[in-house]
This record gives sequence, structure tokens and C-alpha cells, in this order.
Amino acid sequence: MQFFLFHLMPYADLDLSAPDKYDSAWVTLPNTYYDPKKGHQLYNRYLDELEMGDTLGFDGICVNEHHSNAYGMMPQPGVLAGSLARRTKNVKIALLGRALPLLNNPITVAEEFAILDNITGGRFIAGFVRGIGAEYFSWNVNPAFSHERFHEAHDLIVQAWTRPGPFAFEGKHYNFNYVNLWPRPYQTPHPPIWIPSQGSTETIEWASHPDRRYTYLQTFSPVTALAKYMAQYRDSAEKQGWQASPENLGWAVPCYVAETDEIAMREARPHAEAFYQKFLRMPTEMLLPPGYLSLKSMQGVMRAKAQMQSGDKSLEAVMKSGMFLCGSAKTVREQIVRYQQEIGFGKILTMLQFATLPHDLAVKNMEIFARDVMGEIRKMDVSPALAAAK
Repeated sequence: MQFFLFHLMPYADLDLSAPDKYDSAWVTLPNTYYDPKKGHQLYNRYLDELEMGDTLGFDGICVNEHHSNAYGMMPQPGVLAGSLARRTKNVKIALLGRALPLLNNPITVAEEFAILDNITGGRFIAGFVRGIGAEYFSWNVNPAFSHERFHEAHDLIVQAWTRPGPFAFEGKHYNFNYVNLWPRPYQTPHPPIWIPSQGSTETIEWASHPDRRYTYLQTFSPVTALAKYMAQYRDSAEKQGWQASPENLGWAVPCYVAETDEIAMREARPHAEAFYQKFLRMPTEMLLPPGYLSLKSMQGVMRAKAQMQSGDKSLEAVMKSGMFLCGSAKTVREQIVRYQQEIGFGKILTMLQFATLPHDLAVKNMEIFARDVMGEIRKMDVSPALAAAK
């Protein structure tokens, strides 16, 4: 199993009453709640935490893209990845990912990612997403074109990385007379591509196509949904003539580890509940606007996200569903191993800082997780159950 340290860079100093006044910490939350002086401290603190992932022995560190919110302050994640590229030496840097349908010029991402790949000497992982529904409000993009803009932007970027230039690209949304990428990517034929998703059927089928075989990541979902969508990826791959392996599947989940189960729950509770009740909450029409998903995918995602949207979001509830791992190192270690053996994922992206969790507790969490969870699992002969891998 590979271990990645995932960070959202939330605005940890948020007035927690604000999301209640505006229905969400996204899109409509006034930016007057943001204090640049506190932001200066937070950005540098968060970069320090991600850089610790290198010294603690994680396989990789992860940043991502979100806009107009307190949930994750990385509207331009390449800026953060560029800083990390020079300050780390061993970990892979995964940018998970750029929201391709929002772009007017996907070549900018091809260039940005190629530069990062060159600076790191091939330690870069490219993540492509459609962006959640809220991003389409922030960027004033029609969600009904989400899939076709995503696919066309993806094709343009991959061709820019792999085809000798200059060449012309003609599409419905993007047209270029001269595609001629400088610099070219360091990795051949291009950086690995990962696809985070909420569980769109079309995205799973597309990512699992034999021409792509992209790593599929399930984000912030109950374990029942995780198992469902990972099985769907394996089934889709099999129908298309190839056998998916655990390396093709990853799980992103918040986690808190302490000396005992009781201490872990006490220390994590206010911050985990702030994450699910304040930072992540948004109206359904903002998360899944009309046209963003097909009817089939909409029904599936709505069922999977029901608890996140309207159900019980106490610490006990999100722990029970598997949306939050919390406890002693032994407890969390056993949970991860059991889920991996049952479900068959090969990558786990742990979010060890979340919402308002302060730096001292984040560092404690990272150190215990690295030593007593990740370190101990790496000593074990852990492999997914054959039934899950088929």
C-alpha cells in the first residue's frame, strides 16, 4: 500500500457561525471573513506540514483546487506545488487536481504540469477533475458542458505532452493553430494521471478505459460507497478487456490518531465536526447543479452523499460510516488493513489536518500516523482479498 499526505489548506480561523448565516462556506460566504495576516501564517504553516510528509516517509504529498471558499484555500494549486517542488527531495507531489472544464485555455495546465515534472525530476503526479458543482457557480461555467469540456481539455493536454509540435487542435470548445509545448514533460510519455471523483458512472467508465487505466480516487465517502465505486471500476475494466489492480484504486479520508481511542476522539471532535458540519456543508443544488451529472450518476451520488448532505454528522456518525478514521494507532491500523483487504485499494490519501485542527495537534497526528500506522502496516504482509481484487 502507498501512503499519501493530503491537505486542503482550510481557513482554520473561520468564524464558525458564518457558514450558518450564508448556508455554506462556499461561493456566497463573503471574503470579508478572510484576514490576509492570518492567511499569511496559515499558508506558511500548511507548507511546513506538507514538507513534513517528506521527512516522515510518506510516498507522496497532495494539493488540490477549489475556489471561493474557506474549505480549501488553493484556487491556484500549482503555486503551492511549485513551492513544494523545491523544498522536498523524495516524495511525489500529486496535484489532485485541476478542474479542466473551468479552463478557457487547457494549454496553461499542460505547461504548468510539465514545469513541475521537470523541476521534480519526475516526482509529479497529474490530477484531473471536473470540479464539484460549486466551482461552476464561482467561475460562471455551464455545468451541462462539464463532461465534454473535461474530455476535450484532457485530450488536448495529453496530446500537447506527447505529440511533436507544432500541430493544430480543433475541437468544439478549444481550437489552436499551434500546439507546441515548451517544456515537454520529464516523464515518458507523461506524468501519471489520477482521477478523483464523487462516483460519476461516466467518469469511472472513462478512467477505466484500456487506453487510459488511470488511477481512480474516491473522496470523502462512506465505506459502503467506496466499496461500490471501486467494484464498479474493476467491473468496468473487466468488461473492457483488462484486470484492474489495487494500484489503480485510491481512497481519500480524514484521519486522527492519538495515544488512545478516548484521547483521539476528545482531541479530534471539535475539528472533525467543524469539517463536516461547517466547512463541507453546502446546499444540494450547489454541490450537484442541473446538468452536472447524468440522471443515473446523480441518483447514485445522491445516495452515497446523503449523510454528508443531511444526515447525522457527529463524530460518532462519520466514524461509523467510515468517512473519518479516529482512534489509537492500533485501532486506525486495523481499520485501514481491514478495509483494504475487503475493498482492494492500493493507495490511501490521509488528511491529517482538517478544518480548525491546530498545528500542534496536526503535527502530533502526522508523527503518530507515520510511525505507528503507516510504519507498522509497511512491515506487514498486507494484500487485498482476492474476492475484492476481482
